[in-house]
Amino acid sequence: MNTLKRIRFIIAMFMSISICANGQDSAELNEQAKATHNVIAKTQLGLVKRVSVLDTKMPVNKFLGIPYAQAPSANLRWQGPKSATQWRDVLDATQYAPDCMQTTFPGDSAPLKGSLSEDCLYLNIWAPAQDITQKRPVMVWIHGGGFVNGGSSAAIYSGQSFAESGVVFVSFNYRLGRFGFFAHPGLSEQSKNTPLGNYGLMDQIAALKWVKNNITHFGGDADNVTLFGESDGGRSVNFHMLSPQSKGLFHKAIVQSGGGRSDSTETVVYLNKKGTKGNPSAEDAGIQFARSVGINTNDIKALAKLRALPAEKVLSGLNMMNANTPTYSGPMIDSSIVLTSVEEGFAQALQTKVPLFIGSTDFEWGFLKDYNPKGAIAIATETLESVNNKAQFTKAYAPFVLAKNGELNYPLLGSMIFGDKRFVEPARYIASKASMSEQPTWLYRFNYVPSHLKGKVDGAYHATEIPFVFNTLAQNPLTSQNDFKIASAMHAAWVRFAKYSNPSPKQGIAWPNYNAKDNRIIEFNENGSEVKQDPLENRLNEITNLISQ
Repeated sequence: MNTLKRIRFIIAMFMSISICANGQDSAELNEQAKATHNVIAKTQLGLVKRVSVLDTKMPVNKFLGIPYAQAPSANLRWQGPKSATQWRDVLDATQYAPDCMQTTFPGDSAPLKGSLSEDCLYLNIWAPAQDITQKRPVMVWIHGGGFVNGGSSAAIYSGQSFAESGVVFVSFNYRLGRFGFFAHPGLSEQSKNTPLGNYGLMDQIAALKWVKNNITHFGGDADNVTLFGESDGGRSVNFHMLSPQSKGLFHKAIVQSGGGRSDSTETVVYLNKKGTKGNPSAEDAGIQFARSVGINTNDIKALAKLRALPAEKVLSGLNMMNANTPTYSGPMIDSSIVLTSVEEGFAQALQTKVPLFIGSTDFEWGFLKDYNPKGAIAIATETLESVNNKAQFTKAYAPFVLAKNGELNYPLLGSMIFGDKRFVEPARYIASKASMSEQPTWLYRFNYVPSHLKGKVDGAYHATEIPFVFNTLAQNPLTSQNDFKIASAMHAAWVRFAKYSNPSPKQGIAWPNYNAKDNRIIEFNENGSEVKQDPLENRLNEITNLISQ
């Protein structure tokens, strides 16, 4: 569906209405007011000056801007990350380091706190301050943003609550856009025996290796690491479950709205050959970009000229609003880190069989009907024209999209189809394949609408679960006590999974492992959490049939 491709990154339009942005600064200022900076910690690479937050339910040490790799600029642009070097003086880890190069956009619900730079490979740690000799579970977060936006400095990603819950929390930056995902014949010629193309994923692996080698200095257990991420951060977690390069670097996985189906919403790109549907290779995209800046492929100095380009020229305005361009590929199958598509990898049970907690929101792309109703209508129309059984498909969606006059609400239907196809059904698919290979798996769905948005939206949109997971809801009159209650319940489930490899509550009914036959999910809703038969089963079955056509 060409319409799906055209709106692939319209999520950026939605971000301005997310509940996440408002009030995060107030929480952060409150945290800063309780902090003291005059504390020194020792690491393998040198001494680190940290922030200690004492006036909380558990004293927390916060380390910001620790380098895990050298600056990937100049001749290190489009090379795998090189290990950070030791420093002599005390490293000031009290401020965020720059986030990676990107074109930001107004209204981002996770606004970045600092500057942007190619020198961006830094990580942040929140850890309980008491008894750092105790090995505590570690949670490593991969931010989303379509592989072209995002960073670790956003206040919504504060690890404060995780550390207060007894977890060592790590977040980090990784290269984005053309800095992180780029291929060109000149690179292939120069680097014949080293991984190519997926430099952003290489950064993620380097960060995980840093955690493995250093996290004990912060009270973390290197043998108990949970890797989790949302949107393309969740997609990254899927990649790492399948990558031989990531094996042994984490021991549990949480995938939040990470997709996993190889259709027109998640195109399979190869490094140096065309895809099965004739889509261009990553090298084709690199050649197109080089030409756009006046560099000919046959130029023997092409690679040197590309590396000499100013960072802003490499960026060329790329962000989630315009990432569907012939001059950018995104992640690619590279025969080293990414060996196959996520869908095919799980179908063949190639993934590392770590405990898996996976899910989505219930109305991922709900904003589309408001921001691009014509696009939503086109999706609905094209889908109904292409399905094998239009009556059956319509019947499955009718309970959710019938207008008061009994007619189908086409903008609502199109928005729902896109979200189901891109996120909701793929989460079920991955959960089903994982459970079939005896991988401990739980499938969740978030359908809670915050109090101040009730009556204004039709369900839980993409990314709206993040402040509930992080327990970083805005401290303002718009946030209700029930909002805080749901956040507490959801945050606790993530922490339990990290600690015990099981998200089930300590008391009450244990949450069942997912299997396709029973199709029972954990739903986070008005009541907190409930185990139930999937209420979206019929419509997701229709999406499965559509994908299989």
